Amino acid sequence: MARMTLEQLRIFLAVAENLHFTRAAEALYVTQPAVSAAIQSLEEGYAVKLFHRIGRHIEITEAGILLQQEAQQILDKVQLCERGLRELNDLQRGELNLGSSLTIGNYWLPGRISEFQRQYPRISVKCTLANADTISTGTAHGQFDIGLVEGEVHQSLKNVLEEEIIGSDRLLIVVGKSHPWYGESQICLTQLSQTEWIMRESGSGTQQRFEQALLSWGINPQELNVISVLNSGEMVKAIVERGLGAAAISELMVKKELQLNTLRAIAIVDDRDGRGMLSEISRPFLKLKHRQRFQSKACQAFEQMLLSSVLPCCEI
Repeated sequence: MARMTLEQLRIFLAVAENLHFTRAAEALYVTQPAVSAAIQSLEEGYAVKLFHRIGRHIEITEAGILLQQEAQQILDKVQLCERGLRELNDLQRGELNLGSSLTIGNYWLPGRISEFQRQYPRISVKCTLANADTISTGTAHGQFDIGLVEGEVHQSLKNVLEEEIIGSDRLLIVVGKSHPWYGESQICLTQLSQTEWIMRESGSGTQQRFEQALLSWGINPQELNVISVLNSGEMVKAIVERGLGAAAISELMVKKELQLNTLRAIAIVDDRDGRGMLSEISRPFLKLKHRQRFQSKACQAFEQMLLSSVLPCCEI
């Protein structure tokens, strides 16, 4: 049995409204034989009579009345669905699902989300915060439309994820007021192993970048006296602010504390063979998206906004 089509339902409703085949054809800009064929196909396909042919006019049957009620609801729902799809493309509705590492999500991203929602108030934005490894993996598995991380993406995900730099940051080595280094503007590289350290967990972009910097300076991260490993930068900051140990923390995270002098950033001098001041520990902010998954209009609009607002670290 052939299935009824939306076109057949439209024709049927026009006939039911006009109770005339020719006027229905004129209303739909189709031929009268096309109208007759559509009604005949419905009647034969379901073994019912939709209209009584009485002389030169027609009357709707009980089966026709039932189909008229149902057909109108079906076409109304189709119209709503079509409207919804158009609105998605016009950014009048939709959802954007973001995943962000903690530093970006807490300090860099809120202003961008606010700006996006000012421009597109009917787009719902959801954002999940986790460490860089979790966000990278979630983006690769389709959990997030866009992932935002600081740090490197695991090699196993590079064929799946497309990366683009959308900002930057730098890590500062900071100590609290009661730490012996607080009164110093700089310390020697060899002194790093002479204090206690508060670290982020291994999946953190902050930890990844700090360990890379240590290795580039010729220091094995295992040589540092790590007394605590935490999965929150805020917790690291709070502990160091109380004078316990040193930490490598995002500049974005400690701007207020540096201004209030509750934390101090310490420069590192390489005292081996008089090499001088070490370079800053900089790191990019990466936008991640799946190479093959469909990107909605909302996703594309958010990407464009991120790329148009790329700022150097000092202006963020």
